[in-house]
Amino acid sequence: MRRSKKEIMDKAVIIDVLNKCHVGCIGTIGKNGYPMVKPLNFAYNDGKIYFHTAKEGEKIEDIKRDNRVCFEAHLPIAYLKAKKQPCEVEYFFRSVIIKGKAYIIEDREEKLFGLKCLMEKYQPEGGYGDYLEEKLKITGIVRIDIKEMVGKEDLGKEKQREAVLKALEEKVQLPIVLEHE
Repeated sequence: MRRSKKEIMDKAVIIDVLNKCHVGCIGTIGKNGYPMVKPLNFAYNDGKIYFHTAKEGEKIEDIKRDNRVCFEAHLPIAYLKAKKQPCEVEYFFRSVIIKGKAYIIEDREEKLFGLKCLMEKYQPEGGYGDYLEEKLKITGIVRIDIKEMVGKEDLGKEKQREAVLKALEEKVQLPIVLEHE
């Protein structure tokens, strides 16, 4: 990372970002050699990312051809409005970039585990019933085994940083809007 002072060193903070982000992006190597990035819902569990997908399509074909992937998730935290000129604008965030290998899961028990991780993240209160066998047969689950995971943050300076950390602590709806003093 070019600016090491922005690197998140605490793994718990990195995992918290993954747990708070609703959407992440997977980067695959397309058949034409160009990178391909796709947004998706995901869940982190014990050094792995799980996501559901159709069993066919560009993303699956890319993974079958070359399972090296990159995954990114970011949490927009605050926007600092400009007061006198546009260069005063800042956006404060936390982000995670992962490099790993993606595996298409065929094992029924691991598919159910991946789906359980997703449902616990997106509907933690439960109440969604059992998985229907006909749906399991047409649902793809992919697991990314994380090889490298780096977090980055820009939380601002002094008063902005205090406001950003307070918003995170109080779990307010993000992003918040800040003004120059």
